[in-house]
Amino acid sequence: MEEPRLTTRRTDRRRVPRHVLAVLPFAVAGLISLLLSGNTLRPLEHITTIEARMASKSDYFRDPEVQRLLLRHGIRVDIHRLGSRGIATQSLRGMDVVFPSGQPAAKLVLDRQERSVRSVRPFVSPLVLGTFRDYAETLVEAGVATPQPAPGGTLYYDLDMVRFTRLLDGVDDPRSPKDGTGRTADTWNGIGYDDISRDGRSNSGRVLVRTSNVCESNAAGTYLSLLAFVANGNRTPGTRAGGDTRLAADAVQRLAAEIKPLIDLQGMWADEQAESYFSDLGESIAPISLIYEHQYLAHQIAHHDRHGEQDTSRVLLYPTPYALTEPQLISLTGKGDRLVQVIQEDEDLRRRAIELGFRVRFSGADGTSDQLNAYLAEHAIQVPRENSDRTKVYEPDLEILEDIIDLVGDCPPPVRDTP
Repeated sequence: MEEPRLTTRRTDRRRVPRHVLAVLPFAVAGLISLLLSGNTLRPLEHITTIEARMASKSDYFRDPEVQRLLLRHGIRVDIHRLGSRGIATQSLRGMDVVFPSGQPAAKLVLDRQERSVRSVRPFVSPLVLGTFRDYAETLVEAGVATPQPAPGGTLYYDLDMVRFTRLLDGVDDPRSPKDGTGRTADTWNGIGYDDISRDGRSNSGRVLVRTSNVCESNAAGTYLSLLAFVANGNRTPGTRAGGDTRLAADAVQRLAAEIKPLIDLQGMWADEQAESYFSDLGESIAPISLIYEHQYLAHQIAHHDRHGEQDTSRVLLYPTPYALTEPQLISLTGKGDRLVQVIQEDEDLRRRAIELGFRVRFSGADGTSDQLNAYLAEHAIQVPRENSDRTKVYEPDLEILEDIIDLVGDCPPPVRDTP
């Protein structure tokens, strides 16, 4: 009997299995995505984690696009959030870089270093007051603010700080007929808010600015410098002929006592002002909040991208005189040096800063607005007009500023690194 034969089916070895064909488009798409993002070899690269202590400018390093661009250099930044003055006065142990939001705090950090450090000031951002349209129009009627011209309603107002501070003291001012009288002095209804409000709202509360903690925050410290500058007749406290910047202790105390009520009345909040201001309950939380310009512009850009229009309910008050903040990224270690170098040299990171509302520095200049203004115009966002009054607030000598901050804020003593 013949043995049974086992037969096999002939297959074409050149044919690709159907299941492979089914997933091939997804694999190709994934490869293209990795190539375009620059992440093709990312699993094989070494990622350096940099420990960083930052204040409000941590917004920049938390941006997903900035994080992606840093990964191209093999860098990941681990952010520890703290106010600028807190950064300068507390322990820096374990940190590779710090990023205080202004020069007074940066100088305090630099004075503590025993090594030669690298640093960069990549952008600048004016200090502004975020408010809501009816409140801004109330200040216009009170003769304190002036709207910047724009078709269909402006987003920006210029704020006369000399007149505005008279509304912060809670005292009836005979020089200001629209200041309110008696118990209504310096209240929102006292200066006409209930008449201006388009939906019949009323606010009998005091005219105040919500700030962060002056003992911890660069924004609050800069605002304090602005108030001191105005109270001192638009002169930097301590400025004397011949370059002598000393100020007698009793003079510091008198100046601090004059501006302290303007700060105490605001409650010394220490939370993030911008998050509260841009929240759905922002107007209920505070009529006016102290923020940075870049935070407002970034909000407007994102709002237009989502809704196709500007957020016309929220507006900005630009103080006159004005205060400009210069955040400084300071390296404390060799790993920090690498981050500073990347921030200095990477054009894509600079371009992303513009897209986030910052006024980016170029070639050592104080800052440029041209590229930011062009970007805003491209996104149908009103471009803020440069104020014709170019009086700039310069912070007092660091020792004087520290004395004023301590007197106004009753600040605790600094925590230094132990040997």
